[in-house]
Amino acid sequence: MDWHETEVRVRYAETDKMGIVHHSNYLVWFEFGRSEFCRARNFSYKEMEEKDNALMVVAEIYCRYKSPAFYDDVLVVRTKVAEVRSRSLRFIYEIFRASDQVILAEGETLHLVTDNDKKVRSLPEIYKNMLLSEEKPDENSFPENQAPS
Repeated sequence: MDWHETEVRVRYAETDKMGIVHHSNYLVWFEFGRSEFCRARNFSYKEMEEKDNALMVVAEIYCRYKSPAFYDDVLVVRTKVAEVRSRSLRFIYEIFRASDQVILAEGETLHLVTDNDKKVRSLPEIYKNMLLSEEKPDENSFPENQAPS
């Protein structure tokens, strides 16, 4: 499965007095990457929760910090599915600085699928299929190697 990439620019509020990104923001960016990964496969958390009563609850999270990010850096959050099981799924992440390709952090999250009553349930097959599918091309973009007519 290919990585999905999402860009984020470091905001001033995400840094400390020295202009270095606070460690907690990487977890927020993991969630941002995960949400965008799902959108790229034509569904959203909101749709899963409201339409199919399936919530992806974070059960574990791991992050290894490798290098600092700074105010106004453009970062790339890379996300992919590592594992999909009947009642859980695991995502992996890499965050790197776009300007020099330095890896800043890497990590993973494990999610249990629950219903609105917080009872563990099976992941609906439709979402399993979408999570494991290839990313859908943007319908507003032109096919590769083809100019607009």
